[in-house]
Amino acid sequence: MGSESKAKIPIINLSIAELELNGEKWECVKSKVKEAVVEYGCFEAVFDKATLDIRKGIFVGMEELFDLPLETKQFGVSGRPYHGYVGPTQLYESMSIIDADSYDKVEAIVNLLWPQGKPSFSKHIQSFTEQLSKLDQIIRKMILESLGVEKYLDEHMNSTHYLARFMKYNGPQTNEAKSGLQEHTDKNILTILCQNHIDGLEVQTKSGEWIKYKPSTSNSFIVLIGDSFYAWTNGWLHTPIHRVMMTGNETRFSIGLFTVPKQGVIIEAPQELVTEDHPLLFKPFVQSEFMKFLRASEGIKNALKVYCGV
Repeated sequence: MGSESKAKIPIINLSIAELELNGEKWECVKSKVKEAVVEYGCFEAVFDKATLDIRKGIFVGMEELFDLPLETKQFGVSGRPYHGYVGPTQLYESMSIIDADSYDKVEAIVNLLWPQGKPSFSKHIQSFTEQLSKLDQIIRKMILESLGVEKYLDEHMNSTHYLARFMKYNGPQTNEAKSGLQEHTDKNILTILCQNHIDGLEVQTKSGEWIKYKPSTSNSFIVLIGDSFYAWTNGWLHTPIHRVMMTGNETRFSIGLFTVPKQGVIIEAPQELVTEDHPLLFKPFVQSEFMKFLRASEGIKNALKVYCGV
């Protein structure tokens, strides 16, 4: 007889007050983060700074956003791949805002959708992004320190910006699991996700088993390594395949903060991460050009390796 997988997504507490000033705690948490991103490419971060009130405010605003007429939502369509409004498919649609840590940028998109304005939604998005960007920076600092390349920290941080993505998954009206979002790896640097009360995210382990993600606390976020970070670290990190599987009648809403390389930034592994035992995996590439390649080659497997593998 078969048995259920014992694999579990690691849970790491990052709500520790003044973590960066507590050397012993910092080293302990950093060790856990490195172990998680090397083995699983992801972990559940418990982080209480992006409060439940902020998230509830965003989820209420998201319901109203996706209830807008399609022609209104299409004002948000972007020429950049995987930006702006996407959808709708049978079960999925999304809306993205670039530079979501800027209130003016957020308000400009929100006012495009609601000409009369919706300041509470704008403020919640900006507050959410502001807090989660701090979490992103803590995690990336820990990873670079763990790999011994912290001298590149400022350059690395300055090469990225933030995209907030709001995602809606319709229930398939059946108890048979349907794909809300097909299996994929993220193409950016780092992704931080949270959801409403409806589960559906599944992450694949290196051995091919699927773990169904269920948040352990109301302050939980799942953190995933993207292909660009995987390439920048020369494969020292793992980028996990994941998907969303939907059942039942209820709608799943999810908010993601995506750390994205700025336009024109070259992804190139530091020399310290290329050794005789761990040779270079990818040629330097511009992430925005890679995204154009993906759009033109939809469905291709091992796209990063095909695009710029050594």
